[in-house]
Amino acid sequence: MSGCAPQEAAASSSSSRAGRGEGSSGVNREAEEWWSFPRQRPGARGWDVKGSMSVKAFELVSAVEREQLMGEKVRITIECIECCGQHLYVGTNDCFIYHFLLEERTTTKGRLAYSSQKLLQKYLGLKKPVAELKAASALERLIVLCDATIALVDMVTLEPVPSGGAKLKGVTAFCINENPVTADPFCAEMAVVLARRRAVQICTVHEDRVQMLKEVATPEQPCALSVDGYFLCLALPTQYMILNYSTGASQDLFPYDSEERKPIVKRIGREEFLLAAPGGLGMFASAEGISQRAPVSWSENVIGAAVCFPYVVALDEGFVTVHSMLDQQLKQTLSFREGHILQDFEGKVVLASTKAVYVLVPLPLEQQIQDLLAGHRVEEALTLTEGAQRNIPKDKFQILHKRILQQAGFIQFGQLQFSEAKEHFRKGQLDVRELISLYPLLLPASSSFTRCHPPLHEFADLNHLAQGDQEKVQRCKRFLISYLREVRSSESANGFREDVDTALLKLYAEIGHESLLDLLASDNACLLADSAPWLEKHNRYFALGLLYHYNGQDSSAIQMWVRVVNGDLQDPTRADLFEYVVDFLSFCSNLDLVWKYADWALQKDQKIGVQIFTKRPISKEMTGQLNPDDVIKYLEKHHQALVLYLEHLVLDRRLQLKYRGGPVFVSEKRGCQLCHNTFREPDCVCLPGGTPIHTHCAAQRLQDSPTKRRLDHGHTSNHT
Repeated sequence: MSGCAPQEAAASSSSSRAGRGEGSSGVNREAEEWWSFPRQRPGARGWDVKGSMSVKAFELVSAVEREQLMGEKVRITIECIECCGQHLYVGTNDCFIYHFLLEERTTTKGRLAYSSQKLLQKYLGLKKPVAELKAASALERLIVLCDATIALVDMVTLEPVPSGGAKLKGVTAFCINENPVTADPFCAEMAVVLARRRAVQICTVHEDRVQMLKEVATPEQPCALSVDGYFLCLALPTQYMILNYSTGASQDLFPYDSEERKPIVKRIGREEFLLAAPGGLGMFASAEGISQRAPVSWSENVIGAAVCFPYVVALDEGFVTVHSMLDQQLKQTLSFREGHILQDFEGKVVLASTKAVYVLVPLPLEQQIQDLLAGHRVEEALTLTEGAQRNIPKDKFQILHKRILQQAGFIQFGQLQFSEAKEHFRKGQLDVRELISLYPLLLPASSSFTRCHPPLHEFADLNHLAQGDQEKVQRCKRFLISYLREVRSSESANGFREDVDTALLKLYAEIGHESLLDLLASDNACLLADSAPWLEKHNRYFALGLLYHYNGQDSSAIQMWVRVVNGDLQDPTRADLFEYVVDFLSFCSNLDLVWKYADWALQKDQKIGVQIFTKRPISKEMTGQLNPDDVIKYLEKHHQALVLYLEHLVLDRRLQLKYRGGPVFVSEKRGCQLCHNTFREPDCVCLPGGTPIHTHCAAQRLQDSPTKRRLDHGHTSNHT
C-alpha cells in the first residue's frame, strides 16, 4: 500500500479475520496517524479562495438555470439529481420531478457548454421532498425515495408504476449495485436501509416490482451505504465497516461520529470506496478493508464527493476542491456558494446549488499537462501523464508520454539539472538533433533537420537560454559532449550519425578536448565540408590533417602538417609532428606523395627523414613497394641518409652483397658510393641492382656500424 503502512498493518491483520467470517472491534491506534497532524483548509490564511490552483482541471459550466427550474417560486429548492446520458432528472422539496434534456455544444472558443430543454415535470402528490432519484435505464424506470417510500416511475412519462409490489416503505437510504451479482440483465440490484432496523435488505428491482432477496444484520442502523458486488460499505453512527453479505465476513475500518458531520460513502471503482474520515481526510478503502492509496486532505465540512479520474472532487459549504489521486495534492479550488449536491454520473461530475444545476467539465488531460509544464511543474506533469494511461489508447499514450518526457527534459536542461534532463531525454527517445539545434552552428549546413512543432521548449538557442552567462554556456556544452558520446555509442543515433559526429567534432575543437583526435582516428561520420573550416577556425591543423586522411585526401593532410612543421601555421598539438609526418610517409601507399615530400624531410633531418625508406613495411600485400636501387640513386645527394639506408638493407633486411665472377672492369671515372674514390682495383661488390662499391669499404662499413656492434654485443651480453 502506497504511503499507508500504519493503516495497512492494522487493516491487514483484521482483514484476515474478516476472511474467516470473524468481526473485529476497535482500530489499531497507528491508523489514527493519518488524521493526527494539523492541516490548512481552503479559506484559511494563505489560500487564494477564488482561484487557487496548480492546474486548471475543471471549468464550472451552467446546465440548468434557476428560471428554467422554478420560475418565480422562490421557496422551491433542489433536493436530489440523477443523470442518465443526456437526460437529467431533478427532485425538489415540493415533491416535483423535472426531466431535462442536456445537449452539449462547443463554443467558438472551443469550450464545452450545455443547453437544457425541459421535457416534463411531474408532481408526485405526497407533499414531501423527493429525497433520492436513481435511474435503472435498462428497465426505463426511476427509483424514487420520497416520504420514506421507494416507488418506481416511468423514465419517459414520469408516471408512477401501478403499486402492488412496486413500493417499499420505511426506507431511510438506498443505493444501486453498479457491479451486480445476478445474471439477469432486466433487473437492477439495490441495497436498502430500513428505519429502526439494524439491517440492510438486498433487493432486486424489476419493471413492475421491488423484490427482497436477503436481509443482512448490522451492528447498528446504517446512516449511509454503498455496495459493490457482495461488499457493503456502511457508515454506522460511530464507525465505518465493510460487510460481505454473501459470507457474512465483516471488517471494521475506523471510528466516525455521524452526529458531528455527514458521513460520505462513495463507490469509486470495482471493490473500492471513498469515505469521509476524521480530521478532514478523504480515505480510500478496498473491499478487503485496506487502503491502497494515500488519503487526500480536504475540508472538515465536506458534504459531497465525486471521482473523475485522476481527481477527487469535494464540496463543502463554500468551495469545490480538486485533489489528485496520484500525488494527493490540491490542484484546484473553486468558490461555490450554496453548494448542495455533488455527484458523478458515468464520468460526468454534476454540481447543484439549491436553485440551479452545473456541470464540472474536465479540461483535456493534455491541456492540463501542458499547463503544468508551462509552470515548470515537471514531476506533477509526469505523474498526471502516467496516471492517465488507463484512460488513453495505448498508441496515443505512447506518443503523448514520449513528448511529455522530452518537454520535461528541456525544462530541466534549462534549469541545468542535467542528470534529470538526460534521463528524460533517454526515456522519451529524443531526436538528439532537437538538442543539438539549440547550439548555434553545430548542425551541419546540409542537415535536413527541422525542429518539432509544436516546439518542445521555449528557447531560441543556447544564448537565449544562458542570457549572457558564459559559465552556463560552458556547462551546457560539457553536458552536450557527454550526452552525444552516449548517443553515438547506442542505436539512437541511427539515421543521423553525420549530424551527431559533426556536432561532437565542433565541440571538441572549440574547447580543445582531448577526445578530438580519438574521434578522428576512429570510425566516424564527420562531414568534411562542415568540419574542415571549423577545425581551421580553431587552429586544430593536426586534427584537420587526420580528417583529410580519413576522407582519403592524404595530399591535403600532409600539406597541412608540413605547413605546421615549417612554422607557417601554429598548432601545438604534437611537438613531434615532423617525426609523425615521416612515419606517415613510411606507410603511405601513394609513391608520388612519398617522393614529393621525401626531399623536404631529408632537408629537415637526414637521420629522421631516411626513415621514410627504412621503416617502410615489406609485404607482398602492400601496394606501393619501393625499389632499393631507386632509393639508393635518390639518396646519392644525401650522404648520411644513404649510409643509413645501406646499413638498413644489409643488417635489417639481410640483403647479401654479391661478388661478380671474373674480372670486373669499372670505369676509373666512377666513384665508390661509400668512399667516393675511383675504382683502381678490380675487386668490388655490387649492391642489389648492380651499384658497385669497394669490397674493403663495404667490409669496413659493416665492421664500424653501430648496428653491427649492437648485434655483436648481443651475443656476449647476459641481458636481454
